[in-house]
Amino acid sequence: MRKLTEAEAWIDLGFWLIGSELPDCVIHHLSCDDQGPAEPTPAWLNLCERAPAECMIDLSEPVDVSLKTEVLVLLRKVTKEVNLAVVPMTDRTHWGVEDRWDYPKGSYGDCKDIQLPKRKRLIEAGLPRRALLMAVVIGQNDEGHAVLMVRTTAGDLVLDNKTSAVLPWRLTGYRFVKREGQNGFGWVSLIEPPLPAAHASR
Repeated sequence: MRKLTEAEAWIDLGFWLIGSELPDCVIHHLSCDDQGPAEPTPAWLNLCERAPAECMIDLSEPVDVSLKTEVLVLLRKVTKEVNLAVVPMTDRTHWGVEDRWDYPKGSYGDCKDIQLPKRKRLIEAGLPRRALLMAVVIGQNDEGHAVLMVRTTAGDLVLDNKTSAVLPWRLTGYRFVKREGQNGFGWVSLIEPPLPAAHASR
């Protein structure tokens, strides 16, 4: 597989802040303040029962990742490789249930099953689990979708199975609903500032 160049890694982020007059925390992160707890998805709770380590938060870890070139190259590499390795398939077809959070089985899985291996590989590469958070969003046609949010010193980045680009959250076109919390077991609500953005590519 061709190695990504530094220029390719940074191109996803290049025009993100141009012309913005918004507060720094709104530009970079989904919210300036904690929006309060959100009810976890039942299928996520089931994942936690089957694999408790997936839901554990180590409070000694940093809450974000220092966004250096090598980190962005890693994010793009892992996203591209996992997206290519897993064939999208609905939970109903794959598992026989409406919603299940798990790792791919037989190279098949839906959005959650594709994001979880990305997080595993990033943790194995040395990134803090506390900064790698599953998030629920509303996408095209008002459909629910799951992405992996990477909280960095340069802002919240999104890893998706619908694109191999690593995008700042507000360029994804998604409406963000909630994400895993960083201060213990549970989820937090996300209230998105009303900013226009292009839809993520399929």
